[in-house]
Amino acid sequence: MYKESKKFSLGKIILGIGLAGCLFGNLALGAYQIRQSDTSSQKVGQFIDDQLEKQAKEAEKKNTYQEDGFVVADQYEIRSTKAISDAYLKNDDSSLNAEEKETLKLAKDILEKITKNCKNNYEKEKAVYDWMYKNITFNDGSIIAMPSDLGNRYTPYGVLKGQKAVCVGYATTFRLFMNMLGLECHVVHNDSHSWGLVQLDDKEWYHVDIYSDVTSNSKYLNFNMPDGIAKNNLDWDGSMLPVAKGTKYTYPLHNHEEVKNLYAVPKKIKNALEKKKSALCLSFKKKLTDKDLALANVMISNITSALYDIPKYEDYGINAYWYDDEKGSYILGIFIGYYNTTTNDNDVPKKDKKKIISAIEEAFGITIN
Repeated sequence: MYKESKKFSLGKIILGIGLAGCLFGNLALGAYQIRQSDTSSQKVGQFIDDQLEKQAKEAEKKNTYQEDGFVVADQYEIRSTKAISDAYLKNDDSSLNAEEKETLKLAKDILEKITKNCKNNYEKEKAVYDWMYKNITFNDGSIIAMPSDLGNRYTPYGVLKGQKAVCVGYATTFRLFMNMLGLECHVVHNDSHSWGLVQLDDKEWYHVDIYSDVTSNSKYLNFNMPDGIAKNNLDWDGSMLPVAKGTKYTYPLHNHEEVKNLYAVPKKIKNALEKKKSALCLSFKKKLTDKDLALANVMISNITSALYDIPKYEDYGINAYWYDDEKGSYILGIFIGYYNTTTNDNDVPKKDKKKIISAIEEAFGITIN
């Protein structure tokens, strides 16, 4: 099962918006130039068209991407929840079995409570994310998972009852909520990880990886990402999935504050750390130049290095990305993650804890403080 380690995109400012579009444009231009060079021979042009069509059909036949029924990490099956969401939308659960009916009731009670004051689908989607981030945990404080616990963490039924989940549980539960809201949503996966892909009111698609945000204590880092940003940390077969290129509902576009220039950013980050904020999104009074973009990279790199040298912040890390502000400039999204490596040992008698530590010290030839 995929799990983020204490590994951040330290000092890395990544402009993901528009990358796929530029690449596609170059390929399209190349094809256009080939055809123009062969205008004297329609047969050659037709041959190229036929070959391209043949290649496209062969690629389609070879595609093996599967959503429902796929097993992630050789353990966790992505199961369909369409019957449950359809029952909610039709207000008719007569075709559901007992477990599906209980899942529907659990999801319905949560959804109607958390979205009652929402004005649009984006606010509803964010309310679902916020609820899941706060209430669904990936473990119970123990670093050794029990087999009996893992068995019920990958379906919405198990997740909503036990409020614990592996990545498949987060992804399928998020998809269920989105489908109940009438929104299209896919579970995206590779062999070891899965997350959500949702279409919002702008008819654009966005990646949502709640599991990774929970495991890294970095709220909104993987919320409503376009492909360009998602690909920095995630890998998937996109041949049968929609392209995610939306920017309207990225978190920074709706939650940013304006600062004068880059020199004001370090103090903002310091204040965010003091207040234990997970996200800091900043726009700038003047349009940023190439020099500013380079300077921002230097700034984040040095701040992340400094954090490791300050005991108070040594378990914190920063991911930073540029987001399109839809006005010809960018918003700097800074996401603060915290990794607590301590375990809950309150239930362990002191004498037993001392004895096991002595055994570790003897085995490894070290002293544990």
